[in-house]
Amino acid sequence: MDPVTLLGFGISIVALFVFMTLEGVAPMALLFLPAIILVIVATFGAAIASQTMADLKKLPSWFKMAVVPGKVPPPTEQIQTLVSLAEKARKEGLLALEAQVKAIEDPFLKRGLQMGIDGTDPEELRTVLESEISAKKAEDKVAAKFMNAMGGYAPTIGILGCIVGLMNVMANLQNPETLGPMVSAAFIATLWGVMAANFWFLPMGAKILRVSELQAAQMELLVEGIAEIQAGTSPRAVRQKLNALIPPSELAKEAA
Repeated sequence: MDPVTLLGFGISIVALFVFMTLEGVAPMALLFLPAIILVIVATFGAAIASQTMADLKKLPSWFKMAVVPGKVPPPTEQIQTLVSLAEKARKEGLLALEAQVKAIEDPFLKRGLQMGIDGTDPEELRTVLESEISAKKAEDKVAAKFMNAMGGYAPTIGILGCIVGLMNVMANLQNPETLGPMVSAAFIATLWGVMAANFWFLPMGAKILRVSELQAAQMELLVEGIAEIQAGTSPRAVRQKLNALIPPSELAKEAA
């Protein structure tokens, strides 16, 4: 679990609460149920209207990826796994990896190695694995687009709530003593719209794209490693080639 997203959410809310307190506004004023229902529910409804039924079935996994994505192993760990496999394949041949493949947890690596062991043509193997990476990137972009769409709709829906609130104010001009609280309530919807978009939905869209980039980079690293193992490259050369594909900061971290 990556707690950074939840930490960011918390920091944003605390900063808003501190600002409101310093301005003399009670943070509890945010707990205005009509505004919350309008912004959250209507934003979600507008966003799902742009999706297909098949997309809606993936919503739980999209939110999970945005808020609590699975751990992405460090590239140095993957490289060590690939080098170990290359050592065994170099000494005993590809077929000797059959037993080890069954113990591998990463499904992408497992499929790629199994295809190599089965004698799949190297070019065909690379094409299949790269197509899988492209398909994953495309699916992740749909998830990020959904979150960004919610981030786009929320402020406008908040303004809609403000307009409705101001209509209520205009209908009660004969009661001046109630106008202040009513105007305040009207603007809370706008606040919720802007807050939901910039504190939650847009960051969630950005997080999905970042996680997708990391996962795709990991898969690309595995493709290169599988190709080198299939080609019978020496373990030392495999390590050098794969190390060249990862950021220098990761190598420096491992050396430290």
